[in-house]
Amino acid sequence: MLTIGITQGDSNGIGYEVIIKALADPRILDMFVPVVYGSSKMFGFNKKLIPEAEQMNTNVIGAAADAKAKRVNIINCVPDSYNIEFGQITKEGAAAAYASLKAAVEDLKSGAIDALVTAPFNKHSMEESGFAFPGHTEYLQSQFPEGKSLMFMCSERLKVGVATNHTPIARVSEILNSDLIVSKLEIMNASLKSDFCIEKPKIAVLGLNPHAGDEGSLGREEIEIIAPAVEAANQAGIMTFGPFSPDGFFGNGQYQKFDAVLAMYHDQGLIPFKTLAFDEGVNYTAGLPVVRTSPDHGTGYDIAGKNLASPRSMLYAMFMAADICKHRQTYEEITSNPLQIKVFETKNAPDRSYLPE
Repeated sequence: MLTIGITQGDSNGIGYEVIIKALADPRILDMFVPVVYGSSKMFGFNKKLIPEAEQMNTNVIGAAADAKAKRVNIINCVPDSYNIEFGQITKEGAAAAYASLKAAVEDLKSGAIDALVTAPFNKHSMEESGFAFPGHTEYLQSQFPEGKSLMFMCSERLKVGVATNHTPIARVSEILNSDLIVSKLEIMNASLKSDFCIEKPKIAVLGLNPHAGDEGSLGREEIEIIAPAVEAANQAGIMTFGPFSPDGFFGNGQYQKFDAVLAMYHDQGLIPFKTLAFDEGVNYTAGLPVVRTSPDHGTGYDIAGKNLASPRSMLYAMFMAADICKHRQTYEEITSNPLQIKVFETKNAPDRSYLPE
């Protein structure tokens, strides 16, 4: 059975709440062995606030190798002296998130866990605590430099990648180039095949400027950077289309004709994604040799400690992590036999019967 690590995120947010609620779903323990990196003290405190978790069996362990099936395993890597201050941005909350992430990533590197699901943290407080990265995606890329990463927002109905991750909007045009776009398309195409069982992915690429530049009247990035990247990707065997004007593309439902979409910057992709798929959305770091997923929401400080947070996105993140691990293994096995590749999509299509209604 798979062993999947789960980081606690910011201890003052909804991380523990959504983790506990998700792990209370009886289907979880049949799919994988969960290992929570954080604090058994904090876990227990939050568990008392959630009636449906009253009968949950927990197991405090010293290492992932000691994790037991049919139980929620907890590795203490956050000091007991740290306090929970729901809804507050504190150094302790950020330090706890960082300690949890570092411990889990070390086990991910060593193979002690098969995949990682990360609860959200506050980027500003993490920066003040010495975390020198804009987010989880960039940190994981630094820890696994042999891979190339793509911030890939995924749901059943929509998958959106971001070319420039967490880059400030004022710098997007500055760093955008054809090589970068082609690189992201390569990662996306490979991920759609090996991670999501799509044999021949069709990918849409969005423009940068209003109306996709309106033939150069509103900007030339589409003509000079994006269109050449689309052409280069197609020459490399990636079915790529665009650039499309984002407002019409999502407004008229054109996104439904494609397996995935590459947005040029963060909000261009995440606003429509979260509008259409917020409760079931998962942030997946594609392109790495390891599997990492996360719910698509933030720390939820405004509802922390109130038992109001929905675990749906966390559940989807857990299910997706398990799915991708299995799909990668199968894909590696069949790619050694080209005759098997054609049946990969239908024969190994993911079972969605477990997903929340």
